[in-house]
Amino acid sequence: MSNFTLFPAIEPYQTGTLKVDELHTLYWEECGNPDGQPVLFLHGGPGGGTSPSHRRFFDPAHYRIVLFDQRGAGKSTPLGEYRNNTTQLLIDDIEKIRTMLGIPAWLVFGGSWGSTLALAYGEAHPERCLGFILRGIFLCTRAEVDWFVNGMGNFYPEVHQRFAEAIPGEERGDLLKAYVKRLFCDDPAIYMEAARNWSRYEGSCLFLVPQPQAIEDFESDAVSLGIGRLEAHYMRHGAFMEEDQLIRQIGRIRHLPAVIVHGRYDVICPPRSAYRLHQAWPEAAYHVIGDAGHSAMEPGISSMLVKATEDFKTTQQFS
Repeated sequence: MSNFTLFPAIEPYQTGTLKVDELHTLYWEECGNPDGQPVLFLHGGPGGGTSPSHRRFFDPAHYRIVLFDQRGAGKSTPLGEYRNNTTQLLIDDIEKIRTMLGIPAWLVFGGSWGSTLALAYGEAHPERCLGFILRGIFLCTRAEVDWFVNGMGNFYPEVHQRFAEAIPGEERGDLLKAYVKRLFCDDPAIYMEAARNWSRYEGSCLFLVPQPQAIEDFESDAVSLGIGRLEAHYMRHGAFMEEDQLIRQIGRIRHLPAVIVHGRYDVICPPRSAYRLHQAWPEAAYHVIGDAGHSAMEPGISSMLVKATEDFKTTQQFS
């Protein structure tokens, strides 16, 4: 496979905020070519927010790159706010941004929770999508949530032990419930500690070879409050969807070109979910990266994602 590298760092040519209700104001930005092919970047988490590196998957001479921080994430305010925060409201926000920017339809690019939201958005508005690039598939089924909270301990027992030991012994039988109790209390000392513990747990399992800088970033207040609160919020509510809804409704978008990219050793979102999606959507190109974990910044994953954006430029199809 040819090695595709990330494009050089760029700055937005336009940024702004969009007040979507009495509580939430979203941060958004546009990069690249104002007259180019529109592409929407959906970040992970929920609550992860965007970063400058996310702009680099796309050729800025070709693409009109739209990024935004979802409710409660990144530069959107209030950080970590879980009220008025559901998948349907995020879908509505995407449509508000698309309408505001005058974009008829766009390529949708999302990883991890971003793949969840990309599928949910596409199934709600297939006519607004040119295609999909999906990484680190997460369908937010009960089995996947249980794996995240408990199953990752099969591969990272010491990391899971630290995650569990932050909870009193009598509550460890239901770690999600125990963390929800703390994350959504009114005491900042309690919910910030719980958010850091939750976020550190995920950050420690992101890469095939754990990256100390990633763990440190995930422990920061700016990242952990959004990650901890919003991941727990969406997981306990099954992403506000019916069980396995994304697979059952895949027929709404099967006519559109798509590529699925997944790390073979993704411990956070095991490859089974990507395989299930591909079985339901056999027309989608399917790439399992043999030396990668979960992060989009694993070299093999980022290379395949750039290849996908390059392929979409010329053929409107994925190889």
